[in-house]
Amino acid sequence: MNRNLILSVLLLACSGAMASAQRLPELAVPENYQLTFTPDFSNDKFAGEESIRMRVLKPTNQIVLNAAEIDFKQASVTANGSTQTATVTMDKEKEMATLAFGNVIQPGPAIVHIRYTGTLNSELRGFYLGKDKDGRKYAVTQFEATDARRAFPSFDEPAYKATYDVSVIADRGLTAISNGKVLSDQAGPGANQHTVKFATTAKMSSYLVALAVGDFEAVEGSADGIPIRVWGPPGSKRYSGYALEVAEQCLKYYNKYFGIKYPFEKLDMIGLPDFAAGAMENTGLITYREVLLQIDEKASAGLHKEVALVVAHEMAHQWFGDLVTMQWWDDIWLNEGFATWMESKAVGAWKPEWHIELDDAEGTQEALNVDSLRNTRPIHQPADTPGQILELFDGIAYGKTAAVLRMLEAYLGEESFRKGVDAYLKQHEYGNATAGDFWKTLAIESKRPVDEIMPTFVNQAGAPMVSVQAQCSGSSTNVELTQTRYFYDRTMFDKGSSELWKVPVCVKGLEGGTTQTKCVVLEQKQQSFPLEGCGPWVMVNAGAGGYYRSGYSADALRALSRDLEKDLTAGERIVLLSDAWAAVRVGQQQIGDYLALAEGLGSDRTRAVIEELTQELTYISDHFVTDSDREAYEQWVRRLLAPAARELGWQARPGESDETKELRSHVMFALGYAGRDPQVLAEARKITETGLVNPSGVDHEMAFTAFRLAALEGDASLYDRVFAKLQNKEVTPEEYYLYFESLAQFRDPKLLQRTLEFAVSPTVRTQDSLGLISAVMRNPAGTRLAWDFVRTHWSDIEKVGGGFTSGEVVAATGFVCDAGVRDEVQDFFAMHRVPTAERRLKQAVERINYCLDLKTQQAPQLATWLQGHGGAAGAK
Repeated sequence: MNRNLILSVLLLACSGAMASAQRLPELAVPENYQLTFTPDFSNDKFAGEESIRMRVLKPTNQIVLNAAEIDFKQASVTANGSTQTATVTMDKEKEMATLAFGNVIQPGPAIVHIRYTGTLNSELRGFYLGKDKDGRKYAVTQFEATDARRAFPSFDEPAYKATYDVSVIADRGLTAISNGKVLSDQAGPGANQHTVKFATTAKMSSYLVALAVGDFEAVEGSADGIPIRVWGPPGSKRYSGYALEVAEQCLKYYNKYFGIKYPFEKLDMIGLPDFAAGAMENTGLITYREVLLQIDEKASAGLHKEVALVVAHEMAHQWFGDLVTMQWWDDIWLNEGFATWMESKAVGAWKPEWHIELDDAEGTQEALNVDSLRNTRPIHQPADTPGQILELFDGIAYGKTAAVLRMLEAYLGEESFRKGVDAYLKQHEYGNATAGDFWKTLAIESKRPVDEIMPTFVNQAGAPMVSVQAQCSGSSTNVELTQTRYFYDRTMFDKGSSELWKVPVCVKGLEGGTTQTKCVVLEQKQQSFPLEGCGPWVMVNAGAGGYYRSGYSADALRALSRDLEKDLTAGERIVLLSDAWAAVRVGQQQIGDYLALAEGLGSDRTRAVIEELTQELTYISDHFVTDSDREAYEQWVRRLLAPAARELGWQARPGESDETKELRSHVMFALGYAGRDPQVLAEARKITETGLVNPSGVDHEMAFTAFRLAALEGDASLYDRVFAKLQNKEVTPEEYYLYFESLAQFRDPKLLQRTLEFAVSPTVRTQDSLGLISAVMRNPAGTRLAWDFVRTHWSDIEKVGGGFTSGEVVAATGFVCDAGVRDEVQDFFAMHRVPTAERRLKQAVERINYCLDLKTQQAPQLATWLQGHGGAAGAK
């Protein structure tokens, strides 16, 4: 599954998922499901019929299956030559159905036959109902993690792999798509129906079964003999070509990388207007949110990259997750982290000019930010209930795991790592495995202690800070490394910790104009080794591949800052910026030191480096700059970024790279937002006016920047025009989210109140409602307004998801930097518990506390520093 990065939407967890349901009793194992689905769009229901061929493991007079929101009409079991009618007892809390029989069934083959009905729900889970922009209904499935049981009674645990024979009885004229290829499509049984039968699938877990029924159209292609189709609602064909090209490129790459060719007969991908997750890796039928699959050829470079990465992520799962599946959900992190790591390999090989490796370096820093909280979790986290399982789909599972895998690959070498992956897949294909199986295989193949290193990063929470002390001695440098767990909490950080990691560390030093690099495994709290040469500095995390913070003295940081572009790679500059800010957060460095480091990057034109920098400049602007310091800070930001803005201009030049286009967007936004540059704001308003009249006349990369900046001082007239564009059914998905996101960026409280009320209206799709409320809360002008709205409209917020919880809203409170709001958040959610977001609530409170602490310790120092570096000296 993939997160929706367009709106930064966290995976929403269903409110019903907090049932205390737990593992099925080990009475039988499935071998094959015969499933027939008959959706009824006139009543928003479906009928189901299934036969489960299974192997009974022990004498029993009952079979227990997972089932939820299923109405059993008839159930029986055939075994030992006789058929018995079953008495069905539902346990709603445990989401289980017990089929009891009068006579004991002996071990051996058996067939359970069930007829049932269910509801095509509006909750974006199970077998649910969606609508395209013209109001046409479709039915589609979303089963991960524990929602196959809402579509058919099943052994709904990943270890119970089986084959599936799926049939669909659909209204005439509607298309049916499933995991297997179509074997037959015949008229009947009703006069206005047709029956589609699909080929038997490979062995797979229940959460990977997929079905889509509706009015769809497709473009077709192939790669290495595998047919590929990209589906979407009517009118989407013209937007599907790019995703098809990406899929063809990725399939060829993965066929070469993995020791196993694409293991299924075909690949369908479908874009859906109503879809909660970013995408889902169902075997042979990958489902996507429409905006992450179908895009206009003029779409922004950022969206082109995002679509490519999402497609590559889901396709990687066809091997790592689908072909080989985790034994239980506590190892889902390996599936998701591996796919996150692998997506960069495939896209980077196809588009090296995008410099995906720098996005990876940024991604590592984002993961370290989450891991700096007290209320982080280990990568491997036990989970039993559906709610606990859904909480595992977080930044640790995706971002941290991918970063740790990148570190491991750097330590082993690319080819050694790939051989270990291939061996693991071959050993466990069409079966289940654990993370321990993976580490063991990598250790055997590489002959390196992978199984000793990885548990230190997987089984304990947090990440180390590796600090360096360097002392020149003769012709070499004695390098002393120490490790301790890094916390944002200054008290806990200063106290030290008992955790110990086995950290692959690479350091480099400068000697006579050239760099010397040495890699070691840091196994102790303190460890020393010699580095050839005696230079002015030693950098920890050479190559930017490590998953750890780096600690430097103030003098060492200043030495590193003297010639950043010449001495450090772009990835290393990203790491240094992040590590310097981490040092500021715990009081090891002053905020002025960080801003001085930023000044050393004045001539840097690397997109990812500037992106890393401007994120912090915006954060500082939002939370630490006082009214009395505002003008000086804005002038300093303008002085820092104006040269880059002048070089870049507002218009893309012929032949300009995508990296330059994205760089322009970051520079102009920071200059307009943190610097409040009047010329930039004026130009943003002009571009916005043009875009409202003629969207094709505005560069898509700059549109999001211009609209957000225009909204800063936008009035009701501008708001009304943006809102009117949002209602136009002819806009592309990208344009829709351009207008949609802009509504949260205005500053006028009356306009933001309209945005909040719009968010909970029936007009807004379920998957977008909470994201819009959260965006208003992240807007400093809307924080208090949004929080008050959440409290007074809590029942509406709970309902708007149609069964989804408000975990995203809970997480958004962490962007606040106000002690009063913090106390209200704690009090409110103590009375209105959101069980699937308990960790996110604790993390949100932590983030507020750390922001307040940082403001207290660094705001006075910022004011002092600005007196010498801002003011009139910063005027343009």
